[in-house]
Amino acid sequence: MSRALLNGDLRPLLDRPALKKVFGALDGVEARVIGGAVRNALLGERIADIDLAVAAPPEVVIAKSERAGIRAVPTGIEHGTVTLVLDGAHFEVTSLREDVETDGRRAKVRFGEDFAADAQRRDFTINALSVDVQGRIYDYVGGLDDLAQRRVRFIGDPRQRIMEDYLRILRFFRFSACYGEGPLDAEGFAACIALRGGVAQLSRERLGGEMLKVLSFPRSAAVIEAMSQAGLLAFLHVAPWPARNRRLAAILSAQNLSDPLVSLAALAVHSASDAERLSEALRLSRAERRRLAEMAAAAAAWHGATQAPSPAQLREQLFLRGAQAARDALLLIQAEGPAGPNDQDFLAAQAFLRDTPAPKAPFAAADLLARGVRQGAGLGAALKRLQAAWIRAGFPQDPKRIAALMDAACAQGPQESSLHESGWTRNRR
Repeated sequence: MSRALLNGDLRPLLDRPALKKVFGALDGVEARVIGGAVRNALLGERIADIDLAVAAPPEVVIAKSERAGIRAVPTGIEHGTVTLVLDGAHFEVTSLREDVETDGRRAKVRFGEDFAADAQRRDFTINALSVDVQGRIYDYVGGLDDLAQRRVRFIGDPRQRIMEDYLRILRFFRFSACYGEGPLDAEGFAACIALRGGVAQLSRERLGGEMLKVLSFPRSAAVIEAMSQAGLLAFLHVAPWPARNRRLAAILSAQNLSDPLVSLAALAVHSASDAERLSEALRLSRAERRRLAEMAAAAAAWHGATQAPSPAQLREQLFLRGAQAARDALLLIQAEGPAGPNDQDFLAAQAFLRDTPAPKAPFAAADLLARGVRQGAGLGAALKRLQAAWIRAGFPQDPKRIAALMDAACAQGPQESSLHESGWTRNRR
């Protein structure tokens, strides 16, 4: 067992005062920290949530906690989960259990006292490690060796684990991107492919959440490419472009950045309409939808560029779409073209966007009304003509020049504008 590769120390985890109080409150009941907190402590990585497993039913956990002055919230009582709240910390405490019946997403469980049996029902070996208050590690499924080897492997029969919960298909790739090294576990990968139809049972919110998590890790490009080749990205409802996503990953890595939403756009947004389809398919938040749409529109203006946009082109998107969209679009265009991750022209363009304030129009609709333009469609058309002329002129601020542009915009008759989708589509490589 290659434990030498595990350089973390469990004491900083177990010495947390709030956790000590929880163990104290549960005195007389066997309780252990389990799952991600143990895994990350052994790897020396940040610990987010601390979960415990106990050999007692939830009503005993609640009674003991309340006697100790700890607030107990029955957040998942039907599955044996109680959240203990104290000193600003939250601990999910779940009674040992085994699945009696499952439909691929929800399970009926019964409570027990067997930690080994409880470990067997979990998803991956590296998530089934547990540690007691004395710091003794319990490993029933080979998780320590897999963790040391950076191997993500289902517990027992991968097909059985997946059929218990189809979300585990996406979790397999997420954990492989985060903790894995080398090729994906072959048996687990094959099971994910064989049972990929089960992904259709998952909610769009869960699909979106898992995809953004997968894309947040440095190794995500290789994992995403494997998913794409295996037909495991059909739920995006947009043809994936893994090569562009891989190039974007190299760009972000060179700049020590991580941006899951831009990575998602690099993977699956080929046009403005794709941004809308993808937002619906993954039920993205309102802010994520807006950002995705804006970066798609900004990138469409630069589609086909083989070098960084000029300062005038950058300033135009700063004005039309804002700094965030312009920066996002610049990353997408760099990933789409031949420029390398450290291309100096693109780095200079990024610096320009970072340091240059967005131009502010020195005119408004009221100025055109004062010149006799009537309210309605004519006003909107005149304002668009004025804005376009001001951009072409290089964003002048001189009052005389502005007045001349306004006069010209008012003098033109109504023009029918044709709206069509951008030609920003995939260039197959």
